[in-house]
Order: sequence, then structure tokens, then C-alpha cells
Amino acid sequence: MHQDHPPAGIWAHGDHELGEGARWVDGRLVFVDILTGRLLEAPGPAPCAVRELLRLDVPLGAVAPVHGRPGHWIAAAGTGIALIAPDGHTEWLARPEDHTPAPTRMNDGACDPHGRFWAGSMPYDATPGAGSLYRTDRDGSVHQVLDGLTIVNGPAFTPDGRQLYLADSAAGVIHRCALDTDGNITARDEFTRTASGGSPDGMTVDTDGHLWVAVWGHGTVHRYTPDGTLLTTVSLPTPQPTSVCLPPHGGSLLVTTARHAMTGDPGIAGSVLHLPVDAAAPPARAYDDATGTS
Repeated sequence: MHQDHPPAGIWAHGDHELGEGARWVDGRLVFVDILTGRLLEAPGPAPCAVRELLRLDVPLGAVAPVHGRPGHWIAAAGTGIALIAPDGHTEWLARPEDHTPAPTRMNDGACDPHGRFWAGSMPYDATPGAGSLYRTDRDGSVHQVLDGLTIVNGPAFTPDGRQLYLADSAAGVIHRCALDTDGNITARDEFTRTASGGSPDGMTVDTDGHLWVAVWGHGTVHRYTPDGTLLTTVSLPTPQPTSVCLPPHGGSLLVTTARHAMTGDPGIAGSVLHLPVDAAAPPARAYDDATGTS
């Protein structure tokens, strides 16, 4: 289904190569430019300036705040999971992608309502089946929970934390996984495929339980009902949206975009877009670090 929306405006101008990981944290938008290793903020109102919060010397896939410690982050970065202090000091919890057969890096990630951090990986050359999904528990231990995927994006959770949505962008598939109280996957099914073309990328679940998905290569955002029905298609003025954020005060959809591999004039690709929608979502959930380190 297509629904008319006002044209998208610019929330924050930028030439980000691979803007991703849009999250609402402490009243402002934070996101990453993956390949440059930068964590950025764009506090609004539109149009606003982008400010660099920190920069790593490895790709930075996504972050989540750490509960009770402002300015501290847990990150999917380089080949693993790290805790990052406000001054950029990095404590690696694990680097599970260090010795994979195909060169890989960490990609998208988010926390579930129980304070665990989930993040996926992807091969640089899109080798089929070389991506995995990892869960970081509150004690800092990192566990591989799925393998055999390719480009892992999402993840997004229902408000009760009992279901996980996960995209394998290379396959054009969004999976839905049932979780037990310990974060183990007890069932997995195919939630939907992006049949109209493009690849599912970053996602979020709104307060009505609907799943919003950035569709890379198709210049759209899809909104699905919990039963997998495509409820809304939002058209954007650039082809590579990467992630979506719905601030908790409602009324806005924020979309990061990328200019990676584009030829010719990229136009507004790489900027953060916004447009009015009748939806909201909780702020980014925090990692509940039981170790108290970093």
C-alpha cells in the first residue's frame, strides 16, 4: 500500500558515506557514519548541525547507551563488541569476527527491553552465509545466537522483549524470532520479504507494535502490521535509506541515508531526513551493564 505523505525535509545536512544506526538518546538523535568510525548527534530542530561525539579507528556499526552512565556506550565496532567511555577509551568485550574465513565487520545493533545488546555482522564481499547475530549479556559475555546469515541488520524488539525482528539484507528477508527470558531464540519464521525491490535495512518498532523498515536501494520506508501486512510505504528523495527513528514525543520519522557507491551527483544522499508521521517509539534502550566497568 502507498500512502501520500508531505515531502521529506532535511533534519541535518551531511555527506555521510554510510549513515546508520539512528537512535533517540537523551532527547536527541544519535547515529553513526559506519566506515569512518564516527558517532554523531543531530539534536534538532530541523535543519540542525551535526556534531561528532567520538571517532574510532575501526568501522562503527551501531551503539546503545549504557544505563546510569551518561556518555558511555556499548558498540558494535570493528570485529566485535566494545564499551566506549566519553573520552573514546575502548574496552573490548569480545572480537568474535577476528578470524572468520571471509573478512567481516560488525554492523547494526540495539538493546532489548531487558538490557542485553544484540548486534549482527557482515562480510565485506557479501559472501553468502558469512554473517552472524550476537547477544551481549549483562555480565559482558558475548554469545553467537545465529549464523548462516549474510548482511545482518536490525535488530528490533517488541515492547515486551519476547520477539526479535532481524533483517538479512542480502536475502531481502525479515525474520521474526521468539525469545525466552534468557534471550535464547526458541523459534524463527519469515516475517516478510521486500518484494518491491530493495533490501531491508535498519528497523524500529513503534508503540502500536508496527515495524518500520528502511528499504535500501528502493528509496522507501515500509511500515508493517504485526501480522506482516504492508500498511504504509513512504517515498524518499534519495535511494539509500539506512535506518529509521521515531522520537518518543511522536509526529516525526527520522531517516539516515548513505551515498556509498553512488555515482554522479549524490544530491542529498548522506543527510538525515525527516517527515511527519502519526507514530512514536520508545527511546533507545540502554545496556544494563552488571559489571560496572568501562
